[in-house]
Amino acid sequence: MVEHSNPLNRLIEELKKIPGIGAKTAQRIAFYLTTLPQDEVENLSSAIKESKQNIFYCSVCNSMTNIDPCQYCSDSSRNDEALCIVEEPFNISSIEKTGIYSGRYHVLLGTLSPLKGVGPDELKTEKLVKRVKEGKFKEIIIATNPTVEGESTAHFVARILKDFNIKMTRLAMGLPVGSDLDYADQVTIKKALEGRTEIKE
Repeated sequence: MVEHSNPLNRLIEELKKIPGIGAKTAQRIAFYLTTLPQDEVENLSSAIKESKQNIFYCSVCNSMTNIDPCQYCSDSSRNDEALCIVEEPFNISSIEKTGIYSGRYHVLLGTLSPLKGVGPDELKTEKLVKRVKEGKFKEIIIATNPTVEGESTAHFVARILKDFNIKMTRLAMGLPVGSDLDYADQVTIKKALEGRTEIKE
């Protein structure tokens, strides 16, 4: 007779699959969830299912949204002359919290990472190039994370956009090398935005 797996262990294993969640954190979350009233568990489950069913990538910038174009692309009050390029959709909220950037965004949905099999061909930049070609941008801010992958991606993006003769800047290194943009505090990101420097190939 096959022994059924422990539901709590299964929950912990599933939680460990979430980026940034280690074994101990997964265990704490799992124990917390099992103490919740049934209605709160059902609300959480419903929210996850609803997000999965109704959230998709913006057809313009690749941000995650439930409307198309997304709120950042459809907002007529935003600056059409600035384009901020980030790695992942959640990076946008980190920059928005600073309150000093009001331009447009473009999400790469990843970085160059040969070890993970992500090369220039896998990093789909056709949409970005088309957007820059058709837009009226005067500055492109490359806001990839200050990691090895982020740096190589920044130089790659700068290289494929250099012929457009648009000012290209990189977030200043107020952000620690090896850190993740999403975990930086608002002051650090604000200083990095204010101190961005032009990329010269």
